[in-house]
Amino acid sequence: MSMATTTQHGQATATKEPPVDFGRLTRILEQFKGQKGALIPILQRTQDLYGYLPRPALAFISKQTRIPLNRIYGVATFYAQFHLKRRGRNLVRICDGTACHVRGSGRNLDALQHATGIAAGETSPDYKLTLEVVYCLGSCGISPVALVNETVYGRLNSDTLIQRVKALD
Repeated sequence: MSMATTTQHGQATATKEPPVDFGRLTRILEQFKGQKGALIPILQRTQDLYGYLPRPALAFISKQTRIPLNRIYGVATFYAQFHLKRRGRNLVRICDGTACHVRGSGRNLDALQHATGIAAGETSPDYKLTLEVVYCLGSCGISPVALVNETVYGRLNSDTLIQRVKALD
């Protein structure tokens, strides 16, 4: 079980990575046993299981499928859908496409980075939050926009965005 700790200054420090459950991973691999070209669905299901692709899981997949580990990493790093680093329980994506940028997404991003202490592309040390910049969420008419987990918020200003993010578990 992972546990967050705090420093004497009250800042959260990194939590220990949860162990990889090879039993559940074995069941995923059994579903695709003997199927050619199944690496992408295996990686998708593995990421669904852990939230990212942990190194021990990739090594296990390599051993069980006899697919070279460098080939697995090649696929995992080629597709943007795959993540090799553990991500936060909450995902905040700030759109910085043209419409959002013109209407203040940069200010929103700067304010959120300052309020949370994490930069775009990073995850908080307690794994509560991952912050990403994307370049279109398809909601230009209500820009600037952010996607917080699965909810789209439009016409955002930095104060509202920070309130929504701070309200997350």
